[in-house]
Amino acid sequence: MNACPAKDSPRAGAQRERILCAAQKCFIEHGFHAASMANIAETAQMSAGLMYRYFANKSAIVLAIIERQLQEGRAHVARLRTSSDLAADLLDFFERWRARDPGSMNAALFLEMNAEATRDPQIAAALRRSDDAIREDLVAWLSRDREAGGLGLPPATAATRVFVLQTLVKGLAMSAVLQPDIDQDALRATIEAQVERLLAP
Repeated sequence: MNACPAKDSPRAGAQRERILCAAQKCFIEHGFHAASMANIAETAQMSAGLMYRYFANKSAIVLAIIERQLQEGRAHVARLRTSSDLAADLLDFFERWRARDPGSMNAALFLEMNAEATRDPQIAAALRRSDDAIREDLVAWLSRDREAGGLGLPPATAATRVFVLQTLVKGLAMSAVLQPDIDQDALRATIEAQVERLLAP
């Protein structure tokens, strides 16, 4: 019997990515509970036995997807820190979610993960860690002196505004799924007004 490939080998990385892409597709199409490990294996075009070499169970796959979401979220934060138009960037996120851009975290999957967190403490903890890490990045940005590219806000004020910003982003993700035909001009005006308040000295 062949030994399992090392976890950090190029082949292992490619196989894990193949499984994660297949799982993401299954979760979006069927939801977490309806999507089985057998479905994921079939979509990945590999045997279930091979898939279990890389992930112990479905929860392990979900946790890996959340980790990928965290990396993407932190990349978005880095982009926001250098943005000259935060409102336009938030609208761009909404458009990508609405269009189901494969290069962005799928909004429906984001909602599925949050729903699953109400039933699975491990997933809930992973989502909290992701939220906390992104919040820390944003608070550090808003607290930084203006000369260093921040807003110079007191840390407590920055933390409150970041909480509102994260709530706004999550609301946009939900709206991309539930209200994809929302009036764009009205949405733009609302986001611009909220961003102006959030970034005020």
